[in-house]
Amino acid sequence: MTTTIIIGDYSDHQEEISCIRHSVFVEEQKIPKEAVWDERDLICRHVLIGHNAKAVATGRIDLEKEGKVGRVAVLASARKYGFGQQIMAALEQQARESKLSRVWFNAQISAIGFYERLGYQVVGNDFLEAGIVHRMMQKKIN
Repeated sequence: MTTTIIIGDYSDHQEEISCIRHSVFVEEQKIPKEAVWDERDLICRHVLIGHNAKAVATGRIDLEKEGKVGRVAVLASARKYGFGQQIMAALEQQARESKLSRVWFNAQISAIGFYERLGYQVVGNDFLEAGIVHRMMQKKIN
């Protein structure tokens, strides 16, 4: 089993990133397509994980928005391998290299436990985003 982690620009890996997001967000979670892609993709740094020559996980960090993580997605068939944790670690490393002191994001309520195990803390109250209940989370990084 070969796993690769790629840090890059959206334009370099658009097809793979789009396939993963479409599968997870549009097909599985029924989020409208227009809420899954935005103009920030071209500005953000992206992480893409390949496993056995197939793209299986992705996420992005918006360094201009003080370390806002987003669009973290792992294909259902690949969720048992810890790729979500690897995506988050790579995004945190991008923030460290950019001298940011924290990363933050809006987490789906169903994923809060996962992020808490990685050291993130809930900040604020529930709110709706793309028809799904979310909470803001953050983590201070060194």
